[in-house]
Amino acid sequence: MKLIILDDYDKASEWAAKYVRNRIFQFNPGPDRFFTLGLPTGSTPLGLYKKLIEFFKSGEISFKYVKTFNMDEYVAIPRDHPESYHSFMWNNFFKHIDIRAENAHILNGNAADLQAECQAFEDKIKAAGGIQIFIGGIGPDGHIAFNEPGSSLASRTRVKTLALDTIQANARFFDGDLSKVPNMALTVGVGTVMDAREVLILITGAHKAFALYKAIEEGVNHMWTVSAFQQHPQTVFVCDEDATLELRVKTVKYFKGMMPMHNKLVDPPQEIAEKPYSA
Repeated sequence: MKLIILDDYDKASEWAAKYVRNRIFQFNPGPDRFFTLGLPTGSTPLGLYKKLIEFFKSGEISFKYVKTFNMDEYVAIPRDHPESYHSFMWNNFFKHIDIRAENAHILNGNAADLQAECQAFEDKIKAAGGIQIFIGGIGPDGHIAFNEPGSSLASRTRVKTLALDTIQANARFFDGDLSKVPNMALTVGVGTVMDAREVLILITGAHKAFALYKAIEEGVNHMWTVSAFQQHPQTVFVCDEDATLELRVKTVKYFKGMMPMHNKLVDPPQEIAEKPYSA
């Protein structure tokens, strides 16, 4: 497990974007070899998406041979609703890059059979060869995707009833009206994310500090589902200074001491560093 501590949100987003850029570049995807990404929604990944769009426009990476699988989607909200996760992803990321629509997979919260939709999503991930990197953000209560406190750490993609805290947190996207916020969603499971070859978790802001403490310094606990990734062989937590406020001083000092080595992970590949690209 790696904990990457950066000064602020923008630097954390840039580090994460460079990490993803390098992984895609090193994988060298092609027509018969797609790179697969698991993607989150919410405010936390917006900086990451902005930087990835910049890397695309500068010619450093292409998403032509990338397949994406989003973590979740609300149930019974129109796909073109401004607050659907389908709209979020296309408005904030997909329409700005060269990904093909058929390669951007988002759960259908309006499917006639929601259970079948969840199983089909798992099958699509398997058919794609699994996820190379699953990127995620967390809530203040440590939930990953919509795996609320108490979720099974072996869970798969399924229908989930949302906790009141989550509904209240998301009300800001629905004019502050709790009655407008969907109370159910389709979500990948903790086990689904654990199957990825790498997991990249973004945690920023003082309001996420206790969740980071639970994720890093305490044991695995289904009441803090993000803690499950302690047991993943390739987990990278990327955070800002504010998110470390609940960590022990020696913990922060230890991981900051690793930063010179960890920063080498985001150095541009030689081909990118030496060749002037243009959009």
